[in-house]
Amino acid sequence: MRQGFQRGIDLRGIGTRIAKNGVSRLHAQIRSCGAGCLQVVHGRLQATQGIGQAASRIYVTRVGDETDAVLLVRVAHLGVRRNRLVDKAMQNGMKGIAVTDHGNMFGIKEFTNYVNKKNSGPKGEVKDLKKRIAGIEAGTIECADKEAEIAACKAKIVEAENKLFKPVIGCEMYVARRTMDLKEGKPDQSGYHLIVLAKNEKGYHNLIKLVSHAWTRGYYMRPRTDRSELEKYHEGLIVCSACLGGEVPKRITAGQFAEAEEAIQWYKNLFGDDYYLEMQRHKATVPRANHECYPLQVNVNKYLIEYAKKFNVKLICTNDVHFVDEENAEAHDRLICLSTGKDLDDPSRMLYTKQEWMKTREEMNELFADVPEALSNTLEILDKVEYYSIDHAPIMPTFAIPEDFGTEEGYRAKFTEKDLFDEFTQDEHGNVVLSEEDAKAKIKRLGGYDKLYRIKLEGDYLAKLAFDGAKRIYGEPLSEEVKERMNFELYIMKTMGFPGYFLIVQDFINAARKELGVSVGPGRGSAAGSAVAYCLGITKIDPIQYDLLFERFLNPDRISLPDIDVDFDDDGRGEVLRWVTNKYGQEKVAHIITYGTMATKLAIKDVARVQKLPLSESDRLAKLVPDKIPDKKLNLRNAIEYVPELQAAEASSDPLVRDTIKYAKMLEGNVRGTGVHACGTIICRDDITDWVPVSTADDKETGEKMLVTQYEGSVIEDTGLIKMDFLGLKTLSIIKEAVENIRLSRNVEVDVDAIDICDPATYKLYSDGRTIGTFQFESAGMQKYLRELQPSTFEDLIAMNALYRPGPMDYIPDFIDRKHGRKPIEYDIPVMEKYLKDTYGITVYQEQVMLLSRLLADFTRGESDALRKAMGKKLRDKLDHMKPKFIEGGRKNGHDPKVLEKIWTDWEKFASYAFNKSHATCYSWVAYQTAYLKANYPPEYMAAVMSRSLSNITDITKLMDECKAMGIQTLGPDVNESNLKFTVNHDGNIRFGLGAVKGVGEAAVHSIMEERSKNGPFLGIFDFVQRVNLNACNKKNMECLALAGGFDSFPELKREQYFAVNSKGEVFLETLMRYGNRYQADKAAAFNSLFGGENVIDVATPEIPQGVERWSDLDRLNRERDLVGIYLSAHPLDEFSIVLEHVCNTRMADLEDKAALVGREITMGGIVTSVRRGVSKNGNPYGIAKIEDYSGSTEIPFWGNDWVTYQGYLNEGTFLYIKARCQAKQWRQDELEVKITSMELLPDVKEELVQKITIIIPLSVLNSALVTELATLTKEHPGNTELYFKVTDDADVSHMSIDLISRPIKLSVGRDLITYLKERPELGFHIN
Repeated sequence: MRQGFQRGIDLRGIGTRIAKNGVSRLHAQIRSCGAGCLQVVHGRLQATQGIGQAASRIYVTRVGDETDAVLLVRVAHLGVRRNRLVDKAMQNGMKGIAVTDHGNMFGIKEFTNYVNKKNSGPKGEVKDLKKRIAGIEAGTIECADKEAEIAACKAKIVEAENKLFKPVIGCEMYVARRTMDLKEGKPDQSGYHLIVLAKNEKGYHNLIKLVSHAWTRGYYMRPRTDRSELEKYHEGLIVCSACLGGEVPKRITAGQFAEAEEAIQWYKNLFGDDYYLEMQRHKATVPRANHECYPLQVNVNKYLIEYAKKFNVKLICTNDVHFVDEENAEAHDRLICLSTGKDLDDPSRMLYTKQEWMKTREEMNELFADVPEALSNTLEILDKVEYYSIDHAPIMPTFAIPEDFGTEEGYRAKFTEKDLFDEFTQDEHGNVVLSEEDAKAKIKRLGGYDKLYRIKLEGDYLAKLAFDGAKRIYGEPLSEEVKERMNFELYIMKTMGFPGYFLIVQDFINAARKELGVSVGPGRGSAAGSAVAYCLGITKIDPIQYDLLFERFLNPDRISLPDIDVDFDDDGRGEVLRWVTNKYGQEKVAHIITYGTMATKLAIKDVARVQKLPLSESDRLAKLVPDKIPDKKLNLRNAIEYVPELQAAEASSDPLVRDTIKYAKMLEGNVRGTGVHACGTIICRDDITDWVPVSTADDKETGEKMLVTQYEGSVIEDTGLIKMDFLGLKTLSIIKEAVENIRLSRNVEVDVDAIDICDPATYKLYSDGRTIGTFQFESAGMQKYLRELQPSTFEDLIAMNALYRPGPMDYIPDFIDRKHGRKPIEYDIPVMEKYLKDTYGITVYQEQVMLLSRLLADFTRGESDALRKAMGKKLRDKLDHMKPKFIEGGRKNGHDPKVLEKIWTDWEKFASYAFNKSHATCYSWVAYQTAYLKANYPPEYMAAVMSRSLSNITDITKLMDECKAMGIQTLGPDVNESNLKFTVNHDGNIRFGLGAVKGVGEAAVHSIMEERSKNGPFLGIFDFVQRVNLNACNKKNMECLALAGGFDSFPELKREQYFAVNSKGEVFLETLMRYGNRYQADKAAAFNSLFGGENVIDVATPEIPQGVERWSDLDRLNRERDLVGIYLSAHPLDEFSIVLEHVCNTRMADLEDKAALVGREITMGGIVTSVRRGVSKNGNPYGIAKIEDYSGSTEIPFWGNDWVTYQGYLNEGTFLYIKARCQAKQWRQDELEVKITSMELLPDVKEELVQKITIIIPLSVLNSALVTELATLTKEHPGNTELYFKVTDDADVSHMSIDLISRPIKLSVGRDLITYLKERPELGFHIN
């Protein structure tokens, strides 16, 4: 068969992501390039069918050029929706396709996965036919004519093998112009292009080395290799001279013919017949395209044909492919504009030939009809490439076992292969459970006897550590239940080949806890079901006590990699990763790459921008895209079907609007950039580049380069690498900080892992629903259910954690009623009580389904987990297969088949909702720890929560409200009490951290704290500037501290006095700083003088400015908020708090949930904090006002007439009382809006809104002192509000009361009166 080559898709920089909807890039360097050939020579190799032939061909897809790392990549994505490249190639009769990305191998794994999926049918046929032949030859299959039947089978095998499609793995590499180690400016930037293809498995591993080293050693603007690397790793590789960016074409173009010949001879000498010269000939046929490339290609081709004959090197013909189909060219053009930051109409922008689609065999045959030998050379490359797999059995990292325990050499002398065979193929009780054939297959899968010695050594050492831990935890002698469970788990771990994994995990977790002082979570996910993990210290929850199952984690009936996700405190996660990297070797630890795609709205906005669609229209189109579409995936195609306005835009008479939608549809989902997985980490036994390619990325914490796999997390485990998730959990940081706060304020050491799980104060907190600031149980809905449930056991909390999700939430009322005896607790079969008692007869967890299937129907551990998975994922075929076994097994155990049918039906209904109890238990324990700390050490815990919420002012406000409700004050920053973060003072109140003040750096805070701890509190502002290090705490820091109230405790000055200007125009703060510096200099000089002594220091204290105009409350508070983020010492709305808290029915925060506001009049109040004004595209004015109350702020838009009506009220600092209603939008009835119906100034209406106040006084506290205090408070502020008293006899059983009116006094209800009443909990009041 004759073929030619055509270059494939540009996947460079972002990489081919065939299996992930497109192409991804590692680097986002967007580089525009000048005119000329290099704009278009971003080669991909694609084979075409030879002239006159209708058979096979190969496509070699490769990518990008040194001048445009980003744009080509994105373009490639246009046609690539996981499979389009492969599908088009197969549909066109091609027999293979190669993917080569520029400088990397992104997407290779997804590509091979998809081809393997396409090949699974033919491969299955071949396997079945070979099995049949073996059966015929062995005589187990009878047939009339054996020879004829075997011949027929062999013919069918050939036929099936001809259907196979061959994936060719490669990379378009950069070859350094000198060597990869030289990085000295322009000569070493980038490099010559070279196509490198893996011919076999050896070639694949050499390719991985070349690509990885190009990143880790050769990176300089681009990942670069060099000739010495190619010499070292050339075995098993095929190379091609590449596009115009290759060394040979570049030399020819530059007239350097001797150098071109030298390059050809060097590659020919190294690679022999595996070196090919590429020809390109693709003329632009549309006006707005690159027309400069074609003449250069023609010129280069002339010399390539000569050199091919001269040096006996074969020619192939190629084409750049940046998108799959010709109709994608215009979308590709727009993507180039996006990548280079140019507009579509920019005359100087980069252009392509628009010939870069994946051409068919027929198109390539026509283009290269005059060079049939170049076309015919294609199949040769395809035939050279072998079928091989890049997948591998798990490659367990090596854990260093103490030599005094044992060594591999010692084990080889001690145990025979027969010993190992028996140990690894029998069950944990020594019973033979596998056939000879299956047993041998198992030994082979584990790596043969050579690997088994290592696995046994690790397994035995793991058992030692686990049983040592078990004895510490459970005591000696161990119960039979514990021993049986441990032996089973250890057997599974060993015979699956995973003991090394558990040794490594326990190693870094114990190092985190003991060496690094990092908080580690109690476990997460199904790993908490392992008793071995518990005994090793990996988890902190006893799985036996809580009925957590190991097989939910590792099913003995199927090989699945262990997956232990570990939570560390936020600050310590990086420390643990660095420890692991140092211990196991930098070359053996890597992070995992991730891809970020172009979302629907972003695609619209991006295309609109390059096409110069007006911004207002771009925003309008983007806003038409809904946040979700019922029962459909959110993408632009579905959005257009769902939204009539988008349909109108797609068919618009305005070509800009129409094209925006058209090309946004093509570009949507394109991978725009890559990142590093937040927690996924690979730990390998060997150098990672022995198995997968790596690139590099910057570590955000240290700035150092770190290794990143070029294969993504969802596919990397197929290659045998072991993935571990190192997660940062903020809650662990909060707990750690709270424990430290308790130590500092109370001198008490709290061990949160040893707290009382039956603590009454904690359950009281849960029963009262006071869970704000705690973990997992904080939402308003959860608080409501907790108050109804009145949890009294830890199991109640686990169940609520599992039930409080969409679906199972419907079962919560029933759960609560059963707990409190309002409904009977019933079991379909009495024995089910064993596993359902803790959840009052309701199936809540997946583990309950698993345990009950064993109890009722004798399912094995593996079968019970398969049932759990099938029910959870609604796998109908598997369920139908397992149901008869369940019914029959239950019937044999004496259970009624009708009842068993009911149980099965109930399980099918609920099992998809059932939760992983292991995870629920672990996270409920973390939640319980937070609730325990809040219940028993409230200020210390709340200070820790607030310290970890500094960036979220809404959360801080909510937490401060909670503190107020708990009787804890949140005090502003103070240089005599505050530390860096929130802390608790001697009075049990919370102090704002100085680190929370904007403009005050850590160095300044540490210098203040250090001086304070060394020489005691500061006595005043002069003492402060005399003592504190004024280099660390500079003038800017001092300004911020003064404005934020940090010096308010000093009696000498008010805030405004620090900023008073004297007659010389100097601000008093500057005078203070000058004084402080002079004082400290004189003190240092005196200390060093011959005479020394304090009496030498004689610097006059500056005169304090007098007669300074007081700032208004609002001005003072606004300056404070600018620095702290919230109103702290007071709130501008405090004067109107009575209206906001007792008259208004809606808070600003409530406007988030508009559905809850429908059908009632809304009354709310607040202060205007900002206003944005503008003019809409049709010329109408509008404004968007930000209005704030105690709950937070919200933006309310005013359009057209509403703006005209209300704009007079909407000025910054205005206090408003607003009435509104929530209604459907006029043009979009499915969306709600808040419509303002009236607006008034709060100061004008406060008196009429507060018509009367009733003060409730128990008789037992009524005395003359109280009467005097109330009389003073009510007479001080005369107004229009009527004053009533309700005196109650609190000693009387019937609570007799008398209502009184104070006729002579009408008052204005202000802050002083309300504060007084709130501070006297025995008194009450209500408004109106």
